[in-house]
Amino acid sequence: AQVFVETGGGLVQPGGSLRLSCAASGFTFKNYPMSWYRQILGKEREVVARIAARGDRTLYTDSVKGRFTISRDNAKKTLYLQMNSLKSEDTAVYYCNGNANYRDDDGLYPWGTGTPVTVRS
Repeated sequence: AQVFVETGGGLVQPGGSLRLSCAASGFTFKNYPMSWYRQILGKEREVVARIAARGDRTLYTDSVKGRFTISRDNAKKTLYLQMNSLKSEDTAVYYCNGNANYRDDDGLYPWGTGTPVTVRS
């Protein structure tokens, strides 16, 4: 079965940084685009960033451009999200998932439990 284990979240002050990791298993990681998503309590899950299967293309939602960087290590089957200059509005639970293709926002596989990020003074 496909499994995602997201780690690296926590409590951080505004302006701080965190690095999230997503360990993937149960599918051929290197063949799929991967995305980070986040969900604020009471709202729908949204795409934060996506990276192509070979890591040669990335895209970001406007609110995180210039602050967040998505990357991947296909040998380790791991996805990363470096988050800098964090703001209170980044507070959410962060998830990862694979995508059928680079333009597809839907997650392909069952969701993991996510990692919570809280940004406050």
